Amino acid sequence: MPRDREHFILQNLGRAQVFKAKGGGSPKRPNNVADRAAHALALLQALDHLPDVTADDRPGVYLQVAGRPGEVMITSGLDASGLTLLKVAPAVAANQAASATVFASEKGLGKLRQKIEDFRDKNRTKQDGSEGRPYNADLVLSIGTIVEAGLRALWRSPSHKFPVGNDPRPWEIWLGRETAAKFIDGAAELGVVISADRLTFPEDIVVIGAATSEALALAVRRLGGVRALAAPTVTADYFDAMDIEGQVEWVDELVGRTTFQNEPNANYITLLDRGVSRAHPLIAPALAVADRHAAQPGWSVEDQVGHGTQLAGLALFGDLTVALQTMNPIQVRHRLESAKIIPDAGHNPHHLLGAVTRAGINAAEMTGERRRTFTMANTTEDDTPHDGAPTSWSSEIDQLTSGASGENNIKRLMLISAGNTNQNVYGNGDYLAVCDHPDNEVESPAHAWNAICVGAFTEKNALPDGEAGTPLAPFGDLAPSSRTASWSSHWPLKPDVVFEGGNWLIHGAPPPMKHPALSLLTTNHQYPMRSFTTTGETSGATALAARAVTELWADYPDLWPETIRALFVSSARWTPKMRSHLPANPAKGDYSPLFKRYGYGVPELERARRSASNALTLIVEDTITPYRVANKPSAQHIHNEMKLFQLPWPVEELRNLVNAPVTLRVALSTFIDPNPSEPARGSKFRYASHNLRFKLNRPNEDQAAFLARISKAAEQPDGPIVEEDDNWSYGRNRRDVGSLQIDELVCPASDLARRNLIAVHPVAGWWKTKTVEDPQNRQARFALIVEIDAGETNAQLYAEIHAAIANLNVVAAAV
Repeated sequence: MPRDREHFILQNLGRAQVFKAKGGGSPKRPNNVADRAAHALALLQALDHLPDVTADDRPGVYLQVAGRPGEVMITSGLDASGLTLLKVAPAVAANQAASATVFASEKGLGKLRQKIEDFRDKNRTKQDGSEGRPYNADLVLSIGTIVEAGLRALWRSPSHKFPVGNDPRPWEIWLGRETAAKFIDGAAELGVVISADRLTFPEDIVVIGAATSEALALAVRRLGGVRALAAPTVTADYFDAMDIEGQVEWVDELVGRTTFQNEPNANYITLLDRGVSRAHPLIAPALAVADRHAAQPGWSVEDQVGHGTQLAGLALFGDLTVALQTMNPIQVRHRLESAKIIPDAGHNPHHLLGAVTRAGINAAEMTGERRRTFTMANTTEDDTPHDGAPTSWSSEIDQLTSGASGENNIKRLMLISAGNTNQNVYGNGDYLAVCDHPDNEVESPAHAWNAICVGAFTEKNALPDGEAGTPLAPFGDLAPSSRTASWSSHWPLKPDVVFEGGNWLIHGAPPPMKHPALSLLTTNHQYPMRSFTTTGETSGATALAARAVTELWADYPDLWPETIRALFVSSARWTPKMRSHLPANPAKGDYSPLFKRYGYGVPELERARRSASNALTLIVEDTITPYRVANKPSAQHIHNEMKLFQLPWPVEELRNLVNAPVTLRVALSTFIDPNPSEPARGSKFRYASHNLRFKLNRPNEDQAAFLARISKAAEQPDGPIVEEDDNWSYGRNRRDVGSLQIDELVCPASDLARRNLIAVHPVAGWWKTKTVEDPQNRQARFALIVEIDAGETNAQLYAEIHAAIANLNVVAAAV
């Protein structure tokens, strides 16, 4: 089909040419052979002018089939093999026609054409042998016109709510369950940003997509799978505003279709907060009486304020706005623990914050050994700005996660909120400039090296019908409440990831206001007086992140905390709105504002889990002894070993792809022991016990040359930049900081086939200093995640690599 016609249809949202019987106006009902032939011809011409689904490689075409004014429209023949009846709109007046929206596959179009031709050419035979009515007469005679359907034909909300203009806005998109994945996977490339939230019904999956009308029309035409469109309607304020009895009924319904995890080896989310109320029916099945603790023995374990109970609801169910609307059974796959670290009255002295956090963790761990995701949505602004340098609290977090502190010498997975901005400093203008100001830098202890720092973004951009005001943040961008990292690249990138934190409302004079419709729905600590409440900001985002990472760990219970952190953070990507702040051809330095606001972006669990035919993930868990005593007296110890991995690339498949672009993404995760002494606070090489880096060999660079190059780079961590090549997206300045390094490169597949060596090597750390007597006895664990993605190619990468994984060649080499 010509591109200009496609563009016309997109621009006009399906208002294509209408083919009618002669005479103008609505087609006359055929009452003789000539009229019958003319009517059939008009309908066949209409089918001829539909897009060629074979040439366009489309799953089918959406049809808007109009009936005849004043007549009943027969639609049974429009819901048959290859034809899916999506909507029937009755006539609103006696002189108007009913209409139907139909999705027709290539097979369905052929069947519809055959029905019309049979109507034109064939008559049925009556029982007495005489000639009867034409074949398919009821169906064909009731059709007045056939055109390609536009977005309005799929609209199920009141017509006055259909978006006017072509600016980006949220749409409620109803997808068939069998076809939803294809639409969701392909929508972003066509300009439709799909929210992470899902509603699941017996035949439909409902998502929110942000797009212009033109972009959505293109996605619908190219991808198919859309069963209906609507205005986003049910937001958190709908449930929050209910009376007591109404809320209780919704809670009872949700409890009735929820299965709670009760296995002894379950994963736990341990909330370090203000306590959690067990009175709520959505929380009690997941929180045992014995699993509520306090940092101080004399403190109550109840939640008197509500913050901890709000986080508990999100950690179990996510945004309850979604859970309440779905009809399917829900399985909560993890359990809760609560460790109160904030007293009901007064506050913790600043110098005790690290100690009280440790006491809360120790109290929880007295229960026994469990896989715990420690989650803390409490920060302090007393020492802000700290410019990214360690504080006493962040240093204790690093000790707790590395196992250097706490009664149990174990590694710990921990999430901390980035901290919230002050809405009173905002006007109605560029909120990102306020978020980026140094006064709004990430609060302590969220800048700890080993913890996952969680910031907030938002897809909450829809207000109830008739509500005055405008959401402050656009769909998919930073939530106004989220703090950012204003410091230089000397310290770790923070936040690591972002999750939904809600939006604010502009209505009249500043400052912007919080609004329930732009918030997350969760559990209220005052049950049964109130069942629901709204929350958000980075606290809510952190609870959602804890739920997601714990579900990932439940899938892979044998992996280390360091590994889960790497898989989780490396799965994150920036939304199209976030990427819109980049120039057309970004250089390495252009990514800095994105890292400071969003970290690596929004994690996607399916990406973290997958190892499909066109993408695979290699996971290595290993140890390294980074330093040893020099053979002769010296001021410093020397580097001891590197780990070299020969990657089992699917060489033949990569070569077959020739110049097709392949993405390689590498993540290296280790937990450092901190040294926050005053001289060390100014140097990442003296704060961290050890610093590890990864390097990839160049095309055609053999092992000897590669090792020589890496050895030289390892001895000069602060020296000249030594890059593998210019293909790395983020580069050394963004990558070689903190205890988690992630980078990616895009290169021709044939080049990647020749880059099969990856090294993990040490650079300086305080274990390397002369004050450490036994560096050769200090091992460090690390996790290495290597992912290759061939995009939409048909490469069978996994098939070739599967057999080679068992023979992964790991060698220790002298540095």
